[in-house]
Amino acid sequence: MNDTRTTRPLRFVRRGQLLALDNVPPERTLLEVLREDLACTGVKEGCGEGDCGACTVVIGERVGQDLQLRAINSCIRLAHSVDGLAVWTAEDLSGDPALGLSPGGLHPVQQALVDCHASQCGFCTPGFVMSLFALYEDQGRVPVSREAVQRALSGNLCRCTGYRPLIDAAQRMMDLPATRLDRQAVLRALAAIEPIDEGGAYLQPLRLDDFLRLRAAHPQAQIVAGCTDVGLWVTKQHQQFDQIIDLTRVAELGHIESSQGRLRVGAAVCLESAFRTLRLLWPELDVFAARFAGLPVRNSGTLGGNVANGSPIGDSMPLLIALRAQVVLASLRGQRSLPLEEFYTGYRQSRLAADEVVAYIDIPLPSAEPDQWLRAYKISKRYEDDISALCLVIKLRLQAGHVAEVSIGAGGVAATPARARLTEAALQGQPWNADTVERAAQVLRGEFAPISDMRASADYRRQVLGHLLQRLWLQTQGHEGLNLESIGSGEFA
Repeated sequence: MNDTRTTRPLRFVRRGQLLALDNVPPERTLLEVLREDLACTGVKEGCGEGDCGACTVVIGERVGQDLQLRAINSCIRLAHSVDGLAVWTAEDLSGDPALGLSPGGLHPVQQALVDCHASQCGFCTPGFVMSLFALYEDQGRVPVSREAVQRALSGNLCRCTGYRPLIDAAQRMMDLPATRLDRQAVLRALAAIEPIDEGGAYLQPLRLDDFLRLRAAHPQAQIVAGCTDVGLWVTKQHQQFDQIIDLTRVAELGHIESSQGRLRVGAAVCLESAFRTLRLLWPELDVFAARFAGLPVRNSGTLGGNVANGSPIGDSMPLLIALRAQVVLASLRGQRSLPLEEFYTGYRQSRLAADEVVAYIDIPLPSAEPDQWLRAYKISKRYEDDISALCLVIKLRLQAGHVAEVSIGAGGVAATPARARLTEAALQGQPWNADTVERAAQVLRGEFAPISDMRASADYRRQVLGHLLQRLWLQTQGHEGLNLESIGSGEFA
């Protein structure tokens, strides 16, 4: 395939061999390269949106001295983003010498699926195999819980077999004779690939200064990270790009650091890593974090990308607003910080200048003061791997029975993620009782003017906003009750 926009080769390791492909257009997806260029038809194209998981593959990347494996959606992942990485599909589990299986042999993941009769039509099975392969390598020889399996398969949908045999197979695979990846062999193969950060239409800068220089030189270039949204522009809108700048290799943006009372999350940190850290600081976010898309999406998408995207139904922004996060913008002119709720100026519009990028998200660390509450509520038609009808996150601190501090972030109720300032004012300093909550709930219902769409009516959204505030009140009084989160977390299983 010839395309004058692309001059640099695409190089990745597959089955222990370095592949180099020339003239790969910048917006060509990894799925297209695997199926059409390499005749790897085991990986399937289902939804083309990262929702069904039929296209799931596993990528391997050097992190420090170790090899990190992640299951991702190949249908919305740009092919050039795996330059310098290793890639596995279901066909590779018996063809990669680093796994030591004879040709045609079955990996324990595959054998367990056979033993448990966990495949029917077979279309989605390769995706399940790869999600379970990543789990298998991550677990070592430790038995895997059903909850861990459900999380690992949260991005894979099966429409015919049903999930019980799939979960059985995931537990069965740990009992079969072990087949472990020779990670050192893969690392040696990756070490032979020299990084290329310049040239061609797909740019992958390695340092922040280089990234900012490229942004200033190419203000019209499309910036991508995990591509979980831009990928849909390619698969659904058939967009093409003259220039793409991929920030995921920028060293300074790939870390999470804690200092001076704040947590700093780099824009290249994937959502799964970011949420893992947030859950350590705020364990009450465990269920909310698991409900953000499916695991393959969280393994690709980044917290910085979710913020820069600015979708009014992006689930991370209400949380970050409630946590009083700041977004750090960078350019060759320097850096500046804004409260997240002030970053957005309209629907998918922001204060980002043409030469600026979202570099970091700064989040105040939790204090040790008593009687604090953080609750994040996502309302959607499916428990996981679904878009919110609305999202409400409330951070509350009580003192002597009164509201000493409150911050509320809302999504799906306005053109942008928003802070419920009027409701905060109605609560601040007031006694924390049923009457105060009822009055504040009425304020919250009237603070926004949501629209009606396929996910929910405007009236439904307004009513639920108030109900969620009342739900927080009941939870502070010790009433949890039966709800979607508790069912999904297995508490009432």
